[in-house]
Amino acid sequence: MTAQTSPSPALTSERIVDVELTDEMQGSFLEYAYSVIYSRALPDARDGLKPVQRRIIYQMAQMGLSPDKGHVKSARVVGEVMGKLHPHGDSAIYDALVRLAQNFSLRIPMVDGHGNFGSLDDGPAAARYTEARLRPEAMAMVEDLDEDVVDFVPNYDNQLLQPSVLPAAIPHLLVNGASGIAVGMATNMAPHNLSEVVEALRHLIDHPEASLESLMAFLPGPDLPTGGTIVGLEGIKEAYDTGRGSFKMRATVAIENVGPRKTGLVITELPYLVGPERVIDKIRDAVKGKKLTGISDVTDLTDRHNGLRLVISLTSGFDPQAVLAELYRLTPLEENFSINSVALVNGQPQTLGLKDLLEVFVEHRVAVVTRRSQFRLDQKTRRLHLVEGLLIAMTDIDKVIQVIRSSDDVASARERLQEVFQLSQEQTDYILELRLRRLTRMSAIELETERDALHREIAHLLALLADAQLIRQTVSDELAAMARAYGTPRRSVLSGATAPLARAKPSVANLEITDAPCDVLVSVSGKVARVVWPEGGLVPPAKRSPHDALLARTTTRLRGSLGALTSGGNLHVFQPMDLPQLESSKPQLAQGVLLHEFLGLGPHDGTVIAVVNVDDAPTVMLGTTSGVVKRIALFGLSDKPHHSLITLKDGDAVVGAQIASDDTHCIFITSTGQLLHFPSSSVRPQGLSAAGMAGITLAEGARVIWAGALAPDNATVITVSGSSQVLPGTEAVRVKRTPLAEFPVKGRATGGVRAHTFLKGEDLLVRAFVGLAPRALDSKGAPVELDLPEGKRDASGVLTPESPEAFGEALA
Repeated sequence: MTAQTSPSPALTSERIVDVELTDEMQGSFLEYAYSVIYSRALPDARDGLKPVQRRIIYQMAQMGLSPDKGHVKSARVVGEVMGKLHPHGDSAIYDALVRLAQNFSLRIPMVDGHGNFGSLDDGPAAARYTEARLRPEAMAMVEDLDEDVVDFVPNYDNQLLQPSVLPAAIPHLLVNGASGIAVGMATNMAPHNLSEVVEALRHLIDHPEASLESLMAFLPGPDLPTGGTIVGLEGIKEAYDTGRGSFKMRATVAIENVGPRKTGLVITELPYLVGPERVIDKIRDAVKGKKLTGISDVTDLTDRHNGLRLVISLTSGFDPQAVLAELYRLTPLEENFSINSVALVNGQPQTLGLKDLLEVFVEHRVAVVTRRSQFRLDQKTRRLHLVEGLLIAMTDIDKVIQVIRSSDDVASARERLQEVFQLSQEQTDYILELRLRRLTRMSAIELETERDALHREIAHLLALLADAQLIRQTVSDELAAMARAYGTPRRSVLSGATAPLARAKPSVANLEITDAPCDVLVSVSGKVARVVWPEGGLVPPAKRSPHDALLARTTTRLRGSLGALTSGGNLHVFQPMDLPQLESSKPQLAQGVLLHEFLGLGPHDGTVIAVVNVDDAPTVMLGTTSGVVKRIALFGLSDKPHHSLITLKDGDAVVGAQIASDDTHCIFITSTGQLLHFPSSSVRPQGLSAAGMAGITLAEGARVIWAGALAPDNATVITVSGSSQVLPGTEAVRVKRTPLAEFPVKGRATGGVRAHTFLKGEDLLVRAFVGLAPRALDSKGAPVELDLPEGKRDASGVLTPESPEAFGEALA
């Protein structure tokens, strides 16, 4: 006989249910997916916040961390949110808090962070080191939250209540965008400009049937926190229509002179969420991998005072535009942004277009204003009820006191007051709690004033609740107030072109500047640039700036060599291809660079007095203020960028420099009105270290004010007399025009002949010039013809109404 063991009581109480594995996995996965979608990854279309963001802002408001209060440790905020509302890891909460404080992540940050909240390349400091409080914009998100404007739901342990959605006076979802990855879906929305979003919302409120085109007239595209250029408006329109689309983000890049004879690309704005270190690494990898040429160095000059400044130095001979096109292609200076507008609507994820997003927010604000108005109406009505009861009692306060004193207890007093004065229980309780100090005459007047004000406010609220259009107008007015308070100018530039620069991969040779004939122009304001003229020659500028007049024009080639001669006796060699190129159709010299900055001149160089073509190996004549002359052949110079052409004595400076072949004459004009010209062939060329030879003999106190070399035929001498006793530019000057042929040729190292006779009050020449077609600038900087009669070589000239400020060559 086999003994049978009775089953254990624990086993008999178990209930085992057989479930198919596929059904269990499907149900569990759906629960997990719904939790991720609804409770973590996707924002609500109404307030534009994910649950963790909503809980952070709400809990900080509950903690009293308003903008007028001090900062508190971020760890305290994280602990409060995690312990009361958000049962997840502290790192996830802190990451969300950090993003709410980053001005490069959000168009309008919600948290005022104090400390290291990270950058585009580095993470933030730990929560125990940083501090935070709410910004005024975040206070607008929780405004009127205590007036029953939204539903409250239990927290994770059913001990506290939290808002299911914030009132959100600011359209956070469109303004700050959103990104998140859920299960089987994701969202990625671009930030926008608050003022533009508000204008689109107000237009939709006024015109509920508005088309997408009319809304885009107010909201043309995203506005990224980091600025830059947005390319591809068709993709934006598609995203606004269907909820899905894309556009390209480009850095803001300027071609600037970053050093002596050095052109570079200066980046001041990067695409959204792209950091400078990432750009630098990509550039270095492309250069190292020989995918990119023409870049010599990359320097990050970013600081907190001047903002982003990334300088890419270019190798001489490379076209900056071509290099920039390659940078856009190979580096994050151009990035693609894919819009996927997925948000929760009534707890369900939906893909929303622009109009859908605007309509959901308007409906939410209409519901908030309606509930707020109803709450205020109930509060005002209840208060009016109490005030009217108190006024009834105060009209016969003696009888009220008698009834209370003759009652046995509070309950009997309440019943007798209700019976005698026809009061409600709320009115009776309010009277019984009345303090004696309220029984003054002034209190009665205040109560009557309050009653009248309550009647007016209740009438306004009733009218508001009875008119749906009036509620929508209130929403519109409140949105306009938000735009006025927190709106900022647009940062991103919208460009309709899909590819303004070449997108095809060019060869290395295509990045280099192709050699071609060009002209180098120098203006009287010191600007220099190059231009390739169309057939027909020089085209005068259609528009000009003051002093934007041509001073010198040198014909050369892009890869040729030019030399700038300075008053310090130095020659600086540079190539025209390093200069900015002007449009040949309407050249604007003001768009050039300052020549002294381009050359990197130091104090010992002085100013640039001439530009010559070094490739022609010319013989150049130099004349100094002390009367020294020197000829030097610019042939066989070393590859150094600068050379010293003359050894000057202390206090001396080069006052004139021109190409002086043997068939020209060297010309000197002094401050005392003497002119000397002699054949250039009488001055033998010397070496670089020579100090020159005597050119003109000067009287005591005189100095050379103009020196040059010209063919004596057809040249004109212009002299301008003035006084040393008045401030320069304030004297009434006299101008004289005389053919150079009127002056006899004298020998070198003589005193020359008189070129200008001084009248009473005049004692020196303030300016002189010798050339083929002299012109002057008037007081407004405009070039004018010198319509002067030719006078004798020693005449005194004629009085001019406007003092010429500069002389230059003819523009034609």
